Amino acid sequence: MSIRRILLTMMMLALTAGSLAACNTISGAGEDISAGGDAISDTADDVKDEM
Repeated sequence: MSIRRILLTMMMLALTAGSLAACNTISGAGEDISAGGDAISDTADDVKDEM
């Protein structure tokens, strides 16, 4: 194998690993935002019930 091919393979593996890590991070952020939205909705319902 040539050095060029080895470097290209290593770069592709690094990009793939980075993409997978970003997906997990975005997924976690989505869950956090969803939980925050649920908390706001619950609070709004509580206030509405008290009125």
